[in-house]
Amino acid sequence: MTPTDSQEMSTKEKRPRLNAERVLSSAVALADEIGIEQLTIRRLADALKVKPMTIYHHVPNKEAIIDGMVDLVFAEIENPDPELDWSSAIRGRCASARVVLGRHPWATPLMETRTSPGPATLAHHDAVLGCFRRGGMSLEMTAHAYALVDAYVYGFALQEASLPATSGTDIAELAADIAEHFPAGAYPHLFEFTTEHVLKPGYDFTSEFEFGLDLILDGLTGSI
Repeated sequence: MTPTDSQEMSTKEKRPRLNAERVLSSAVALADEIGIEQLTIRRLADALKVKPMTIYHHVPNKEAIIDGMVDLVFAEIENPDPELDWSSAIRGRCASARVVLGRHPWATPLMETRTSPGPATLAHHDAVLGCFRRGGMSLEMTAHAYALVDAYVYGFALQEASLPATSGTDIAELAADIAEHFPAGAYPHLFEFTTEHVLKPGYDFTSEFEFGLDLILDGLTGSI
């Protein structure tokens, strides 16, 4: 055995064994770094330090990879706590979902698009449905509640991810720069909102999430 052969064998021994779980977790990490649009089998193979065809021994195709990636994201979201009342449990679940989607912004548009959902995805949906039903909601009201809550969570996550700034000096500098270019006397309500609210110390767009979620949950409580 040559020194080169020995080095290659040593490298292979140190490298974790490739399996479906490692392929999917690496795909999630890569998408976090470069976005889902730039994720290709070749780039994933490069990240894993394997040949592209090797990946197909563990996951059949790219759609299956995306299915698995979404399932891993769902697995990170806390299910509603069965020990809490339904509203508190859903609030905790939604707060967890927002944090998770913040870690994986590429995932938000994909969360409800998969036609081959994985076990974590199915278990999460089942737990949320069960939480609404434990709260005394009819099947029809459960459908309304689930659609409304997730539309809000996913919508807020998309908006939060797309904003150039949300708080602190970044948002203050951005708002001040925009307001500076308003023609005198134009857009009075926008000028008032910017100078009297956004530019005030402590403004944080992200705090709007809890306010909106509370409105939705209070409204649902009153509809049961």
